[in-house]
Amino acid sequence: MSFKVAGLHIAVIVASMAFAVVANAKTISLVGFGDSLMAGYQLPPGDGFPEKLQAALTAKGVEVSIANAGVSGDTTAGGLARIDWSVPDGTDGVILELGGNDALRGIPPEESETNLDQMIARLKERGVAVLLVGMLAPPNMGDDYAGRFNPIYAKLAQKHGVALYPFFLDGVALDAGLKLEDGMHPNSKGIDVMVEKMEPAITQFLGTISTVKN
Repeated sequence: MSFKVAGLHIAVIVASMAFAVVANAKTISLVGFGDSLMAGYQLPPGDGFPEKLQAALTAKGVEVSIANAGVSGDTTAGGLARIDWSVPDGTDGVILELGGNDALRGIPPEESETNLDQMIARLKERGVAVLLVGMLAPPNMGDDYAGRFNPIYAKLAQKHGVALYPFFLDGVALDAGLKLEDGMHPNSKGIDVMVEKMEPAITQFLGTISTVKN
């Protein structure tokens, strides 16, 4: 074999290897699935949690796309009814945040748990990784309700072996300056705090997805 032919063969092999590396370096596709807290209630375009989280990760060189599938007013029952079509095929992972409206409406926590249980099961059946995001019952619901509602997220995370972020509004819930005038939803600064606090958990979650994909 001549040096010219050998060199050509080597060049083809190197090009093929480079193409394989690029092909494997796919952007991780996430869906932020939740209620008004995920949707970005009354916030300017681009200030919602999924959008700001994607911007923060992208700024650090992380190849990720996060779709916003938040629906204001949604309950776990509503989420269960739309989970199949709101999470498109090809999605790598879902940030699942629901239950706050259930608590506000006094829906039995056992029903919320069953709905979340089924959503997680359906996503796992499709090979979609899940990061479960917890909520806490409002104080006015009383200790009995809180005692039944608050533990459901940890129970489900353990049952299904999925990642858990205990409280979506961590760092925001008790700070009026980080919320809208309704005293419930985060403002743009509140979203920044939520992104900052949750980013390490998201990064770890993405790491588990990358390991599976590669």
